[in-house]
Amino acid sequence: MKLTLISTVLNEARSLPTLLDSIAAQTRQPDEVVICDGGSTDGTLELLRNEKRFPLRVIERPGASISQGRNAAIEAAAGEVIASVDAGVRLDPQWLEKLIEPLATTPSQASPASQGRSTVSAGFFLPDAHTPFEVAMGATVLPQLDEIQPETFLPSSRSVAFTKAAWQSVGGYPEWLDFCEDLVFDFALLEKYRPFAFAPEAIAYFRPRSSLRAFFKQYYLYARGDGKANLWLKRHLIRYATYFVAIPGIAIMGKVLHPWLWLLYLAGAAAYLKRPYQRLGTLLRQQQPVSRLKAIGWVPIVRVAGDIAKMIGYPVGVWWRIRRRDRGR
Repeated sequence: MKLTLISTVLNEARSLPTLLDSIAAQTRQPDEVVICDGGSTDGTLELLRNEKRFPLRVIERPGASISQGRNAAIEAAAGEVIASVDAGVRLDPQWLEKLIEPLATTPSQASPASQGRSTVSAGFFLPDAHTPFEVAMGATVLPQLDEIQPETFLPSSRSVAFTKAAWQSVGGYPEWLDFCEDLVFDFALLEKYRPFAFAPEAIAYFRPRSSLRAFFKQYYLYARGDGKANLWLKRHLIRYATYFVAIPGIAIMGKVLHPWLWLLYLAGAAAYLKRPYQRLGTLLRQQQPVSRLKAIGWVPIVRVAGDIAKMIGYPVGVWWRIRRRDRGR
């Protein structure tokens, strides 16, 4: 198989050397790397042009979205197999080798277009946390390997491989979406090429957002993307019901019926924070005692901030979708 590794970048001069170093260290080198730059002004292009350790082509598309950049990179790719990664990622040395293994060796139960092998291989990803806040964020929002059900796992495009023919058959990444584009792409691939192979040893490490403000913006944009793409309606409705019905309802019942009912808040908080604190136990092993306490304190703040960001972003996306539909008429 000829293999092309693709990515998109925009002002990634600080994080890019880590990604390039980890590509150079892969046990299975890509036959080529194609990176689409969306209009960087911070030295990103100079770093890319000076890279000599592996075959690298740079495509410049100022103003391109992530979907447009990925599609442009894949269109230019010579490989029959595409591996996708994001900027800001550090790859395990065996990431590429393990990621494409199922595409070459695993019999497919999918579409005849797969020609006897898997068509999509889902890699895994883990947080590369440096601060107590980043540790707390990783524990709050990212699943661990033992939580994954391979048959339903939807890969992030920071760690996924697929055939170029499959990309073509579903029309590529949806260029009308600015966020959640990889999920919509996953769903399109699932329709034709299920089941995906799961490659748990193909690990991409990425650094979570480093501040509460950056995290809030990220999850606002994710939820806005959900609204635009009409994704996860049930999850969002449950969140609204929890904050606007259950929480005030318990307060009213405690006041009207019996104050002991307010203990339901403790039970709810325990259930709400159980999973993040379970994950935190693993992530705290390398932290100092003070950092551990800070991370423990950050978890509920991160959880609530993320929920608020989603509750604000989702209706914005829904309104965008309604207006887009009306304009289409």
